[in-house]
Amino acid sequence: MRAETQAIVDEIKQALALLRRHLDWDRALSRLDELNAAAEDPDLWNDSARAQKMMRERQYLEDGIGNVRRIETELSDNLELIELGEMEGDAGVVSEAEAALKELVAEAARRQVETLLSGEADGNDAYIEIHAGAGGTESQDWANMLMRMYIRWAEKQGYKVDILEVHDGEEAGIKSATLQVKGQNAYGWAKTESGVHRLVRISPYDSQARRHTSFASVWIYPVIDDTIDIDIAESDCRIDTYRASGAGGQHVNTTDSAVRITHIPTNIVVQCQNERSQHKNRATAWSMLKARLYERELQIREDKANAEAASKTDIGWGHQIRSYVLQPYQLVKDLRTGVEKTAPQDVLDGDLEDFMEAALAQRVQGDPDTEVADID
Repeated sequence: MRAETQAIVDEIKQALALLRRHLDWDRALSRLDELNAAAEDPDLWNDSARAQKMMRERQYLEDGIGNVRRIETELSDNLELIELGEMEGDAGVVSEAEAALKELVAEAARRQVETLLSGEADGNDAYIEIHAGAGGTESQDWANMLMRMYIRWAEKQGYKVDILEVHDGEEAGIKSATLQVKGQNAYGWAKTESGVHRLVRISPYDSQARRHTSFASVWIYPVIDDTIDIDIAESDCRIDTYRASGAGGQHVNTTDSAVRITHIPTNIVVQCQNERSQHKNRATAWSMLKARLYERELQIREDKANAEAASKTDIGWGHQIRSYVLQPYQLVKDLRTGVEKTAPQDVLDGDLEDFMEAALAQRVQGDPDTEVADID
């Protein structure tokens, strides 16, 4: 076996050892057996909150144990192929198995990063809220590009995406949008995307082909379940109904089916217009408001816990996290971690894993922010 291949094998084995240790392997196997037995109890769902908690734990253990076993099996199978290919002098078989090991080591590394997703709501679904900045059509087009980017990222992860609300721009793009991303660890992965995203390009809307800089903000917050009780006084809220502004059926556009809720004490505003029924939109908007207030509480707690950490900065309109430069050169650069990509189109097509993994690792480890110069 070549030295390079052996190094990859060693890296996979090290990752597997860390994953087993993180799961507390023997305890995880025993606990999964207990949960599988409990799931057969017909009285389990008499206590809905307890049942949901147990099912989430069961799913977490099944996924973790299953991933380790699958990586171990693929490692063993490809090592056997390499040994067989070397014995028979079949370079094609060896090359194919080595390529598979390179893909496997990347997955093992990703699974290691997933072990960092231990936050209170990391396993939950996520809301992604996008707002165009100042600049009219330019920023609205950029907001639309970001919406497409996150939809493509979610689809690549096997997540389901619902578009809850879209406010179209006057000429092109969108003023705002809210997506719901459904899947295991959706919030845990996406949460580091909150902040201001900056685009530099030759404007397709400028007849003189000048370079423009556009901004849009992205906010991520978790979808909360019934086990988390958020008490909201209706007297603290203002509820408005209006006609949906996006494309849709005749009923959507001709009745006041869209709902906007403003939480007056915090000035948090949520809105939903994807359903034809005002009642359904109202229910979804209430769920979104609860999620926003829950995320706000998590943020307050995190701020207190990291008050003295140099890596902690406020997430606000002035906090730019990433620049996407399409002209005069091509580069996407994360201003927190220093991660760079020289293929912006791949990033805009949803290739965000490297950015998310680096930001997540930095956030969990509490390393000081990397000093990164801004991009012109």
